[in-house]
Amino acid sequence: MARKIHVLIADDHAIVRQGLKQILSETEDLVVAGEAEDGVEALRLARHQRWDVFLLDVSMPNRNGIDTLKQLKKEFPRLPVLILSMHPEEHYAVRAIKSGAAGYLTKQSAPELLVTAIRQVAGGKRFISPTLAEHLAAAISDDGEKLPHERITDREYQVLSRISSGKTITQIADELSLSVKTVSEYRKRLLEKMRLETTAELIRYGVEHGLA
Repeated sequence: MARKIHVLIADDHAIVRQGLKQILSETEDLVVAGEAEDGVEALRLARHQRWDVFLLDVSMPNRNGIDTLKQLKKEFPRLPVLILSMHPEEHYAVRAIKSGAAGYLTKQSAPELLVTAIRQVAGGKRFISPTLAEHLAAAISDDGEKLPHERITDREYQVLSRISSGKTITQIADELSLSVKTVSEYRKRLLEKMRLETTAELIRYGVEHGLA
């Protein structure tokens, strides 16, 4: 009998976790051995049990997926982490791969693709879709060819995407577990780096580039 691949699902939506468990329960070699509803809990479980694959959402409370990914790779560099997100590949995939993710899938992906991806990263390989490969190729081009939002930090990008969606500073602070003052500083930094004048211009930029 083939060895079971023990998977941890980290997602703040119980219905999503239940759906993923249902998909994986239909396979013989994949077993969901744990669940976490935020990044803090995911890290705690990582430190108390051995895992074959982490299935990690990007948008979670307390500690988001990208920050959790970076900490996981720092403490457990050999642990395969597969990002599963509602955000299109062009939003977070390149940043996730650069931060150490073994692969990136959107939640619109077919169940069969998810199973294939988990098996692939559990075997020590990366799961890179053709479109993600194109984004990665573009990401290694000269900085002079990059758009302004491709040069900002991961945290700045998280703030920008939420501003682009029309969320207030207070809402963003709550979602990212930051102070209002800190988010305001990020907004100021974004305006300077992107050479824009107002929040309205940030929103317009984000909408035009599909960041909302």
